[in-house]
Amino acid sequence: MKNIVVKDKIINITGVNDDDYVSLTDIARFKTDGETNPVIANWMRKVDTLEFLKLWEQINNINFKPTDFEGFKSKPGENAFTISPKKWIELTNAIGIRVKSGKNGGTFAHRDIALEFASWISAEVKLYIIKEFQRLKIEESEQIEWQGKRLLTKINYLIHTDAIKTYLIPIELTDAQKSFIYASEADMLNVALFGMRAKEWQDNNPDKNGNIRDYASTIELAILSNLEYHNSLLIKDGINQKERLIVLNKEANREKELFNKNNVKVIESKNE
Repeated sequence: MKNIVVKDKIINITGVNDDDYVSLTDIARFKTDGETNPVIANWMRKVDTLEFLKLWEQINNINFKPTDFEGFKSKPGENAFTISPKKWIELTNAIGIRVKSGKNGGTFAHRDIALEFASWISAEVKLYIIKEFQRLKIEESEQIEWQGKRLLTKINYLIHTDAIKTYLIPIELTDAQKSFIYASEADMLNVALFGMRAKEWQDNNPDKNGNIRDYASTIELAILSNLEYHNSLLIKDGINQKERLIVLNKEANREKELFNKNNVKVIESKNE
């Protein structure tokens, strides 16, 4: 479950069928320090609210039952009229609002509906939520881009290891000896790009999980992917490791300078 922070209050967000559902329970806490269900119920009993919910369901829910809605649409505003999220769902087969029980439970609603509720709470709260949503989506987009670069690096890693297997590993070596050669080549790339071996990085970062590549930026991952492919060609040409390290380090520095000159956006790993 993700969350955003608005005016020092945490608002939980959960995913439902690739859509974001925002906690109305958390938003209601801007209105009260006590029980939040009455706040949500008071909002739902408004004529405008029910008309909005009906329209949203008609647009997004092919299984919505408007005939059941007709049975009480004339009642909103009457003192005796009450409607809860659970009752709304049961009567109309609605999907825009969800009720979750247990830890991190409460009433959740599709972001469209949640913003309508936030607007009823206050315009200020709605604007802050919109701003935090935009920030969250930018972070998610950047993480997807970082993961894409990491995947590309892993694909080129297969090309790299195949070249090592074909040209550097004699058949008669033991598995342990073969593993040492693979690790040596991987560490050579780490030195060429990051200026240190994997073990050095781990010693300098004992509190971090993963390895040096898991904390690389998108630019570093792009360069690493290029270096893996470049190294596979050098291996095929019979260049020894010491000479390859010099060539690859120069290439890494050239690409870094190129990215910097062109102001390519750097996206840091979210592992930080």
